[in-house]
Amino acid sequence: MSKNGKHHKAKRLAKIEMDRELGRDAYEARLEKLQTKLRRIQQAYLHSGDSAVIAFEGWDAAGKGGTIRRMSAVLDPRGFKVWPIAAPKPHDLERHYLSRFWERLPARGGLAVFDRTWYGRVLVERVEGFAAHKEWKRAYDEINDFERLMIDNGTRLVKLFMHITPDVQLQRFEARLQDPMKRWKLSIEDFRNRESRPAYEKAIDQMFERTSTDQAPWHVIPANDKKYARISAMEIISDHLAKGVDLRPRPLDDRVREEAERIFGLY
Repeated sequence: MSKNGKHHKAKRLAKIEMDRELGRDAYEARLEKLQTKLRRIQQAYLHSGDSAVIAFEGWDAAGKGGTIRRMSAVLDPRGFKVWPIAAPKPHDLERHYLSRFWERLPARGGLAVFDRTWYGRVLVERVEGFAAHKEWKRAYDEINDFERLMIDNGTRLVKLFMHITPDVQLQRFEARLQDPMKRWKLSIEDFRNRESRPAYEKAIDQMFERTSTDQAPWHVIPANDKKYARISAMEIISDHLAKGVDLRPRPLDDRVREEAERIFGLY
């Protein structure tokens, strides 16, 4: 039990049904509707002052970036920020590991996407030995506290884990090698992490167990099929961000209406 809320039961990786697929026609139709909904959500947040964080974790080549691109394609960058998270810089190591994430939380009315997150503490830093045992062990409670404070301050939080099988990951690695425009996505760490997959699976399942709470549950996305994964993730995001929010376009400001009437003879 988390001291910050009841645990929300998240499936272990081995229990996820990985054969989900979506045809192109259905994908295109649903994508258009979801992108329209996301635009309405952003406009509503700009008026209401709501804010949201979307946190993506997942295997290398699982489709995090592709899903984020389908969101960012229709959102105004003045109120939408994507934070690609890499290894901490030397100055980050001099501070608490959550500091760099606190600084990137959105202002009122803003949406922020984290492409990898603070969960690196209990994943890569745990598995690769960058964090001491006592450091990653206490990180579960620290992260739950961090997320509770974020939510209590009025920021909505959606956490997604993009899950692919080892064979699909290998296929995508090979495809990246064959495409000169995508080779930059592949690094030696991707292959090293793949060899440590059993250790990562153990760390991921424990992460779900310790940090999937009623306030901030984990959503595990079967991502062997890219189209299904994108739509599934975007549906979860849009449903959570739209809950209790009036998505109708706001009426024109009276002063703008009066000025338009004076200049253009409108309204």
